[in-house]
Amino acid sequence: EGPLAAGIADRFAAAGVPLFGPTRAAARLETSKAFAKSFMAAHGVPTARHRVCHSAADALGVVGSGELGERVVVKADGLAAGKGVVVAPDRRAAEAAIRAAMVDQAFGDAGAVVVLEECLTGPEVSFFVVADGESFRSLLTAQDHKRIFDDDLGPNTGGMGAFAPSPLVDARLQSRIEREIVQPVLTGLVRDGAPFRGFLYCGLMLTEEGPRVIEFNVRFGDPEAQVVLPLIDAPLAPLLLAAAQGRLGGADGGVSAGALSHDGESSTVACAVGVVLAAGGYPGEVQTGRRIEGLDHLAHECPDVLAFFAGVRTDSTTLVTSGGRVMTLVARDRSYQTAMTRAYEAVSRVRSTHGFFSSQSVPAS
Repeated sequence: EGPLAAGIADRFAAAGVPLFGPTRAAARLETSKAFAKSFMAAHGVPTARHRVCHSAADALGVVGSGELGERVVVKADGLAAGKGVVVAPDRRAAEAAIRAAMVDQAFGDAGAVVVLEECLTGPEVSFFVVADGESFRSLLTAQDHKRIFDDDLGPNTGGMGAFAPSPLVDARLQSRIEREIVQPVLTGLVRDGAPFRGFLYCGLMLTEEGPRVIEFNVRFGDPEAQVVLPLIDAPLAPLLLAAAQGRLGGADGGVSAGALSHDGESSTVACAVGVVLAAGGYPGEVQTGRRIEGLDHLAHECPDVLAFFAGVRTDSTTLVTSGGRVMTLVARDRSYQTAMTRAYEAVSRVRSTHGFFSSQSVPAS
């Protein structure tokens, strides 16, 4: 998101070179939560009730008034690497989150403005589309686990694991999301002079009243990309180039499930499950420089499992941790349960001193 926020798409456009990614103006859907809320209000996109606050006194007053309910979500306006959101269970926790962001500057300039939201309830779903400004192509859905610990406990992170596709999104719900959220967003950006080209990630809460936008991302982030992309049985490059050139309407490109060779048999892959291994201390100050062991066993004993590296560097000839989310292990299969079992089998092969991972619940099938 950093290069997009800095205007890399604008630079490429000025040079006449196609780039798959939104302009700086369109990227504000992610880079400014206050902008995103104002945009959704202006264009009728369903989201939570909210207030944008420019001072700690203002924010504390909103929380104290109870106008958004007892449970409040506190969001830093700017980019905070997935760590600027606090789901406060009560007033005291919300006040602490406001002071951390606006007084203590825990997120730097990103927390100078905060968005306060009512706390919606329901399952969360990630919905992805490829857009060329006006046309779009929906991709597979996903669900991720953002809390650091099991049972949805602990602070929010950038993501501790994911599975795809979401069994909660059927054809009827997909059509509703496209009609009530995706199309109004793209149409609204065109009207505002900032057509959106790139990946649009819609983080949704499925409430009793229908899907509501929690947040937008303007790129395909992990860990969702790591479970969605391995399921797409088509080359993406032609599709992305067509979107970058504004001709997605006539482009070929499918999003059907791929094929997996397992135990000597080729079968259609129905789903993927990914588990993130994180360094001790994440999402706070992490312990780096810890050796990562067991990758040789992983390659031999779990050959079909995909390993995506993130917070890793090479120390001489040894891989060591260098960041919070160290790696994601992804297993694919015809059932969620089997894919999950295989993912955790792979996790058991990998070791890192003071490392840990977060588990996931089996989705309803």
